Parts: sequence; structure tokens; C-alpha cells
Amino acid sequence: MFDIRIICDPGDGDDILHTLGGAFRTGTARSYPTRDGMRQRLYLTADHHPDNPDATPDTSPTT
Repeated sequence: MFDIRIICDPGDGDDILHTLGGAFRTGTARSYPTRDGMRQRLYLTADHHPDNPDATPDTSPTT
């Protein structure tokens, strides 16, 4: 499982979440405005689809 943060134009959020939902199993997205109020920040957790043979979990150590 991993976390994703995206900064995008407000009108692009739904398309981005839809695309990510097709590529990964995603949790509920949280949306907040950026500090300048011009864009939005999307935060969500994701995991690889078990039926996607190209998706291999990252086993590299974290620091």
C-alpha cells in the first residue's frame, strides 16, 4: 500500500481519480485547496490490483 498526493486544477480531479481507480485499488480521496486557492490537493491511499501481473510491489527499503 502507498500514498498518493496530486496537485491539479479543480476541474481535473474527477478524471484523475477515475484513472487512478482503474490502475489501482484506491481508498477514499481527500481534497483540500492549495494555499493560493487556485488548485486542489488530492490525497489517497492505493494498492496494486491483484489481477495486474505487471504490478509488482515495491520491496525496496524506506528511510
